[in-house]
Amino acid sequence: MKRASLWIAVLLAAMPMATRAQNPSPIFIQNATVLTVTHGNIEHGSILIRDGKIAAVGADLKAPEGATVIDATGQFVMPGIIDCHSHIAIDGSVNEGAPAVSSMANIKDVLNPDDIDIYRDLAGGATAANILHGSANPIGGQTVVIKLRWGKPASELPFEGALPGIKFALGENPKHSNFTMPPGVPARYPGTRLGVEEVIRQAFTEAREYKKQWDDYKRRKEAGEQNLIPPRRNEQMEPLVEVMEGKRYVHVHCYRADEILMLIRVANEFGFKVRTWQHVLEGYKIADELAAYGAGASTFSDWWAYKMEAYDAIPYNAALMTERGVVVSVNSDDAQEARQLNQEAAKSMKYGGLSANDALKLVTLNPAIQLGIDNRVGSIDVGKDADLAIYNHDPLSVYAVVQKTLIDGQVYFDRQRDITQRAELEKEKQALLDKEKKANEEKKSEEKPEKKPEQKKKPPKSDSADAAIARGAL
Repeated sequence: MKRASLWIAVLLAAMPMATRAQNPSPIFIQNATVLTVTHGNIEHGSILIRDGKIAAVGADLKAPEGATVIDATGQFVMPGIIDCHSHIAIDGSVNEGAPAVSSMANIKDVLNPDDIDIYRDLAGGATAANILHGSANPIGGQTVVIKLRWGKPASELPFEGALPGIKFALGENPKHSNFTMPPGVPARYPGTRLGVEEVIRQAFTEAREYKKQWDDYKRRKEAGEQNLIPPRRNEQMEPLVEVMEGKRYVHVHCYRADEILMLIRVANEFGFKVRTWQHVLEGYKIADELAAYGAGASTFSDWWAYKMEAYDAIPYNAALMTERGVVVSVNSDDAQEARQLNQEAAKSMKYGGLSANDALKLVTLNPAIQLGIDNRVGSIDVGKDADLAIYNHDPLSVYAVVQKTLIDGQVYFDRQRDITQRAELEKEKQALLDKEKKANEEKKSEEKPEKKPEQKKKPPKSDSADAAIARGAL
């Protein structure tokens, strides 16, 4: 752990100041194939960036005087990848798994800006991610959308203006069927799928009553009633009230079609809306129902059969749901997978025949829509945030490698700079390790116990004494 921390410290120290402060001059990306997602591709196109926003896009633009020019000749520029289901940048465990309802836990409070996965995901073209609580609970913790601003403090990671969320979970994980509780630890309710449903129903029954108490209090206070005592605050109920009021998105871990339909009925009963179905591996079975309901589906490209409830998953899922009118994204759920989400999206062209542009939407515009941030990111349009990824080949090719990743118009990852700095970073890393080793050696030498004074040797035993010992007399 110490060596990993040293390596992260070296990376942070070596970061150019350009990535830490807003670039005051315009940035001009020129002569690239621009994949706008919303209005086609522009050959030999350019993008002008001012104050972190896209100011102009086109094939006939000229770099303004004083602009920082990025020559992207022969390269491809696309909107930054948005991962709708991620668990990076969390300090400690992702699950608060003891209670069945852990809505009071908040991922935003434990963001870890030093997680090296932020930098690695930038190297894969990712610029934003939905950071979720785990799936140990029917109702889990609060979620947060972040921008991958490597080098910034935790307070600057959250995506400004993005609506917060909360994680729900259905199926095997919340009913704890995939692991055995340690000895002496009692099994937690629920232990069945029907129990999972009733936990959610009971929680919203309580939240509805809690909301009513506060609504009555506010009404009486506004009417001028004096000496009112407000209801006691309940941190577990507050997020669920926000869900019913449309102030917090619900992201649901799910697999089976029957469970998805079950939660739709429960949500309709309490008047709240599911925003995204996460994983949703049997979504193709009920694609018409999902389209009619209106929630997004964030799935895997081709993961299946890794547990019982994933046995009916197929790699055509994303394409089939898209064809039926569902807003679909492809997510990672894994730090390594997030580095190649462009290739995960490309699989839908083989499995389902999606067009190249619709495949790109799976990791750009569609997750932006699902997270309610499509007015800011997800496509290359004037006025949107300059969150971009530059590739050396078509991003949907297996040969595509990210050259630069920009967030708010700042270069947060530069492949060439990364390569040229590796020798210098390795040298600095070794110097730190040598310094640590020397300090440990000096500490050990200081902790050595003082030598005891030599004791005087006892005189040798007499022959008579040795003989007595041999006979067993002493």
